[in-house]
Amino acid sequence: MKKVEIYTWAYCPFCIRAKALLSKKGVKYIEYPIDGDEEARLAMAKRANGSKTVPQIFINDYGIGGCDELYELENSSKLDTLLS
Repeated sequence: MKKVEIYTWAYCPFCIRAKALLSKKGVKYIEYPIDGDEEARLAMAKRANGSKTVPQIFINDYGIGGCDELYELENSSKLDTLLS
């Protein structure tokens, strides 16, 4: 299984939804909660090509985007390929 990382805020509904999908699929992920940590948010944005929205999800250091993009990959049957 590939390395999956997700930057989150505790009460972000999109973060919760993205983590739920990953958990449902049995994907182990590293979570970086960045609530109130501007330094961490800037590091995330740099890694995510300037995007400051959460969640930001990375599979083997490749930024796939956020929750909507994660579900797009799942609905098009491409997520499993990325994860294998």
